Amino acid sequence: MILPIIFYGNPILRKKNLDIDAILYKKEINQLIKDMFETIHQVKGLGLAAPQIGKNIRIFIVDIPFIIGKKVKNYKEVFINAKIIKLYGKEYFFNEGCLSFPGINSYIKRKSNVLIEYYNNNLEKKKKIFTGICARVILHEYDHIEGKLFIDYLSKRKKKLIEKKLSSIKNMNSE
Repeated sequence: MILPIIFYGNPILRKKNLDIDAILYKKEINQLIKDMFETIHQVKGLGLAAPQIGKNIRIFIVDIPFIIGKKVKNYKEVFINAKIIKLYGKEYFFNEGCLSFPGINSYIKRKSNVLIEYYNNNLEKKKKIFTGICARVILHEYDHIEGKLFIDYLSKRKKKLIEKKLSSIKNMNSE
């Protein structure tokens, strides 16, 4: 089922999200994961976090295409109760967008590498290093479960330039 995306201005996007208790991890979470992947495929996103669909829980998904030789592959993963262990590497700018901010993109500076601990969709504990675009998308989605948004990285001047767009997105929540 395609889930409705929550837009900027909705207070759930600013909340720190709650850990998912393994006891509660049942059919409804599996269905939620399935619905989240269906949603990002429909809207052509690379990742989606629970607060973006109105859920105050620590889960996000990524489905990131990459090229090996002449073939396009996808890195697809579920991150439950994720915790960043270490951020490192060179900081670089990359043009980011967000499903909760339609029509707004901006160059955001982030570290190139992340060591993160999480549970996958089978509740197996994982600890992995991600680099490049995978790290970028994971950090963006991780910020969502921490109540942080990509516009928080923008300068006051840049925020002022997009003020009207932000205001119109806030109004989309009441439609």
